Amino acid sequence: MTLDSQHLRQARESALQMLYGWEMSGEALPETIVGVQALELRPVLAERDALAVSLALGTARTLERIDPLIRELARNWRLERLAIVDRLVLRLAVYELLERPDVPAAVVINEAIELARTFSAPESGRFVNGVLDGIRKRIEQDRLTDAARRSPSPEA
Repeated sequence: MTLDSQHLRQARESALQMLYGWEMSGEALPETIVGVQALELRPVLAERDALAVSLALGTARTLERIDPLIRELARNWRLERLAIVDRLVLRLAVYELLERPDVPAAVVINEAIELARTFSAPESGRFVNGVLDGIRKRIEQDRLTDAARRSPSPEA
């Protein structure tokens, strides 16, 4: 089964809830995931729920790559001073931009904007959009640079 856009959004919402619970509780992420899944009000859908867990675990595992990008491109904002939901939405989206190149960047950014609008302050969507657009450009440039380095140089 391939997930439709509604189920993909639900997976991202669940992943955000897992990351929020993890950050707020100080528990290990696996325990937080179990707790969030136990509180879910929607019926179990294995593929959607597996994606949510994968997104949450992947985001947590990749923070040492994610946070420096956010710090660099969220100018005038210290990561620790960002609203918790904004910080987590950014982390989740940056994880997808870095590790899920099969998902179009525009989709990742639009989903992050919607998560920010839904779960944070009204102006959060614009902030998230601006930061993620800068990160998207940086990632694309880095991928082009890496590809150019790997390609064989033409012989003279």
